[in-house]
Amino acid sequence: MRSILAALALVLLAGCATAPGNPDPWEPMNRKVFAFNDAFDQALYRPVAVGYKKVTPQPVQTGVNNFFDNIYDVNTTLNQFLQGKPKEGFSDAARFVFNTVFGVFGLFDVATPLGLDKHDEDFGQTLGLWGVPSGPYLVLPLLGPSTARDGPAKLVDLQWYYPRWVDNDTLYWSLWGLDKVRTRANLLQAENVLNAAALDRYTFLRDAWLQRRRSQVYDGHPPRVKDDFDEDTK
Repeated sequence: MRSILAALALVLLAGCATAPGNPDPWEPMNRKVFAFNDAFDQALYRPVAVGYKKVTPQPVQTGVNNFFDNIYDVNTTLNQFLQGKPKEGFSDAARFVFNTVFGVFGLFDVATPLGLDKHDEDFGQTLGLWGVPSGPYLVLPLLGPSTARDGPAKLVDLQWYYPRWVDNDTLYWSLWGLDKVRTRANLLQAENVLNAAALDRYTFLRDAWLQRRRSQVYDGHPPRVKDDFDEDTK
């Protein structure tokens, strides 16, 4: 509970740090963190992800993705209710129950064919929907693109993921590692598009991420504003 309150305090403070008209006032620092993340990725993260894709049969990869997506549906459900969307919340709760019970702990997605579509909601989106400004763009070490609002909000989301329920250290780190590797492996194809399209990878990724994030906050229907980057959640 203390960690949740601390995260909320950080988020509120971050909201006050928004720089109107400039989404990236911390660009020099962000570029250094981006370079560090990129070096780490090329040296370790990406090779492991490539190896995972090569040695893991596609049905197993699908099962692994379904398993972790099912766990994240718990967080999505809670944020749907916090956003004042009970219909979607009950739908995502039912999705989690069906996939857990009938989909063998989420390894199989039996909910989607039943009309229970998957959604992705997090606490940063919840805060954005209720008017908390995004604050400046922020690149987090090892975690990548975020904002002054969404970075601290991740601490709240983490309260509902699997680590809170796992007491065994070996199992904890195995799940954590598998989740990170499968996530990176899922980005390999998008990485090719990024490398082919971007003269400045940092700027391209920043602008694309901010645009996508704003769309997520408003469920794909962001209001029209004069400057897409100017306090995107007002």
